[in-house]
Amino acid sequence: MEKPKITYDEMSDTLYVSFEPGTKATGIELNEHILLRINKNKRKAVGVTFFEYSLLAQKTELGPRSFPLTGLSELSGDLRQIVLNILLTPPVSGILSVSAFTPSVVETIPITMLQPLPLATA
Repeated sequence: MEKPKITYDEMSDTLYVSFEPGTKATGIELNEHILLRINKNKRKAVGVTFFEYSLLAQKTELGPRSFPLTGLSELSGDLRQIVLNILLTPPVSGILSVSAFTPSVVETIPITMLQPLPLATA
């Protein structure tokens, strides 16, 4: 697989990561800051867009920020499983680290953390 094309638009604070430039895709909103673009038929990632990238990449005094993947709860069971598989495998797993926050024994909230990326300013 080729290296992903990474472009940062400073004006809108948006980071675009494309694994297959020019390929049509279905957008899956993982949360208000992260849009995963996938080819549903091939069950693979086409790209990821990060809105308010500087917020996502900002470190805290405790380390990297994590964000809930709230959009997963709005997907059908089959699509949710496809998206989870895509998130947990390369190339997406090299950009987003997915884990779980468990506030109680019966509740699990999927969360993600952005891995450091080299930026190319648009």
